[in-house]
Amino acid sequence: MADKQNIFYTSISTHYSDIFPYNPKQLFFVANKLGSLPGKQILDIGCATGQLTFQLAAEGAEVTGIDLNEDLLAQAKENIPQPNLKFQSGDMLELENDFRVGQFDSILCFGNTMVHLQALTQMRKMIFSVYNLLKEGGHFLLQILNYDHILAENITELPLIETDAIKFVRKYEFLPESRLINFKTDLLIKHENKLISNTTTLFALKSKELVHLLITEGFKSVELYSNFNSDPFGGNHLPLVVSCRK
Repeated sequence: MADKQNIFYTSISTHYSDIFPYNPKQLFFVANKLGSLPGKQILDIGCATGQLTFQLAAEGAEVTGIDLNEDLLAQAKENIPQPNLKFQSGDMLELENDFRVGQFDSILCFGNTMVHLQALTQMRKMIFSVYNLLKEGGHFLLQILNYDHILAENITELPLIETDAIKFVRKYEFLPESRLINFKTDLLIKHENKLISNTTTLFALKSKELVHLLITEGFKSVELYSNFNSDPFGGNHLPLVVSCRK
C-alpha cells in the first residue's frame, strides 16, 4: 500500500504546490496554540513540499519535516537553507526509530495525512509514538477531512481545485463492507494538455474514533474545529482540525 501511495504522490509531485498552496491560516493556528514559535522544537509529519515547515522555521522554530515521498522531499530541500530547518525521509509508523522520546514541543500532521494509514491499529500505533515524542504539555495538532459528514452524505466528489496552470478533480469511491475509500484523481496540466489519473486508498476515520484513540493514548484537552480559524466542529464542512496536549 505504501508503494501505491508513493506512486500516487510522485505522479502529482511536480504540481503539488499548485494544487495545495501554502495556507497562512495553518501558521497562525500553530502559533496560537504554542503561544510563540521561536526556539520551539516542531516535527511536521507529511510535510510534502515543505511550505508550512519553511514558514515555521522562518518564524524561529526548530523544525524537522518528514515525508515518505522522495520527489516531494526533493522540492522541500530546494527551499532557502536555514540552520533551524531540515527535511528527511520518514514513516509515521516508525517515528520512534528516528527521534528521541520527549524531543518535541509540538508535532503536526496536516493535509489529511493520517488517514493514509489503513487501519485503526496503525493509527493507534502512530498516535502512541507521537505521544512519546512530545515533551510534557506538548501539542499534537492534526488535520484530516470530516468523514462524519462525508459518510453521512455519501459525498463522492470533493471541491474542484483549479488555477491557471492546473485542474484537479478528486473523487471518492466507497468500498463495500469496508471503511476504506478509493481516492481517485485527475490532474490536468493545462499548458501541456496532459491528464494524469491515479488512485490511492484512504481510511474513513470518524471524529469519535479519533477522539477515542487520542484519549486512550493519554492525550488531554482534545478540541475539535471545523477549520484553522478554530470555529466549532460539527455540521456540513469538510475539514476536521484537532488540537490536544500531552
